[in-house]
Parts: sequence; structure tokens; C-alpha cells
Amino acid sequence: MEPTRDCPLFGGAFSSILPTEAIDVSDLRPVPDNQEVFCHPICDQSLIIELLELQSHVRGEAAARYHFEDVGGVQGARALHVESVQPLNLENLALKGCCQEAWVLSGKQQIAKENQQVAKDVTVHQALLRLPQYQTDLLITFNEPPLDNRSFLGPANPPWSLSNFEQLVTSLTLHDPNIFGSQ
Repeated sequence: MEPTRDCPLFGGAFSSILPTEAIDVSDLRPVPDNQEVFCHPICDQSLIIELLELQSHVRGEAAARYHFEDVGGVQGARALHVESVQPLNLENLALKGCCQEAWVLSGKQQIAKENQQVAKDVTVHQALLRLPQYQTDLLITFNEPPLDNRSFLGPANPPWSLSNFEQLVTSLTLHDPNIFGSQ
């Protein structure tokens, strides 16, 4: 696992541990206020943290699948395949005090990048942390496209691993609940 840093998110309302070389996409293009998006400096990997409206009509494993399919639809995925859905142990989360249930899903989405016709199978790992007292589903996504440019990756910029994703998920900390508005 590469070096990491503690990173403020959503104006300091949250923080989490991210790879040191993660590039804040909001420095490159507009990002919606409910998202924090980071990309790898060399390959097309990305880490996305989203504050979403609680989808109370789905529970448990179905909630994780709902968000996977919703994201796939927004990205125009041509095919979706869930490989696994597992509960996350709340005791391992920095958000254990306010997270009622948590799930991790791994799957594949067939997605074409902007302005490209050819779709690629992107491995997607998602963690869903449900915060009903804030009417929020917190979705953390790690997109792992095929490493076409592997030759450009060296010891200085190794691709991110599931360990980086797990560290982001487990270290995510809430500092200011006012981000959710008046409850």
C-alpha cells in the first residue's frame, strides 16, 4: 500500500485517509457539492465519496444493489454484474456511532468513457454506510478500470489496491453533523 494522508472532506465536515498521490478532481473540473472525487495520477482509478438521500424503501443487501444499479444507470453502463455483497462489521468503522448498517459490494460495470464508443469492464467496489438519523446513505466507490497503461506505473505511482479502499472506508470520520442540515 502506498503512503497515505489524512484528508478533510466536504469542507472539513468529514475526514478520511487517502493515498498521498490522490488528485482532488474538483481542482480539475466541477464536482457536485454532495461528492468528493479523487483520481489516481497515472491510471484511470478513482475514489468517490457521495452523500445521498437515504433510500428507506430498500434495506440490507438490496440497498447496496440499488445504489450499484443506480450509479451504473447514471454512468450509462451497458451491463452490470454483482459479484458479491457482504455486511461490513460496524465495529471496524470510525463512523460506528452513527452508522446503522454497512455493506460492501463488488461487481463489474461495462462503461465507455466520455467521447469513446468502446465500453470496458470496470471493476467497482462500493461501501454503503447508512446514516438514518441524518436521512443519508453515504456511498464510497472505488472504480478500477483495466490497467491499459500498466507500463507507465512504477514504484512511484503504484495502482491503488483494495487496502486503500478499505482504509478510506474504515477511517471516514464525521466532524460536523451540521453538514446534514437541521435534524
